[in-house]
Amino acid sequence: MRTYIGTQQIVGAAEFEELALGFDELPAGIDRDLFRGPLTLETPQERAARLDVAREVIAELAAQGEGGDEVAAWDALYADALTRTVPFLRAARRSIQAGEVAA
Repeated sequence: MRTYIGTQQIVGAAEFEELALGFDELPAGIDRDLFRGPLTLETPQERAARLDVAREVIAELAAQGEGGDEVAAWDALYADALTRTVPFLRAARRSIQAGEVAA
């Protein structure tokens, strides 16, 4: 049996999720890991450096937005929102590690 979403034939589970849930390519210039953090654990120094760079990028995008670049303004809002998210895998890993430490 073949599975289709729209006119696209699905050949794997990842492709099904991508099409069914609407995952798109990243907007040009936006690296989600820079703003939300990587899915793997990072050292406190790596986190501090990443957040410093992320704040600078958001400030530059916001300045471009104030200068009339509507796309940059939306990118700044998106990037800022990503800084307040935690990927599910990283949150789950921390929960597991906290349980192991408590046990």
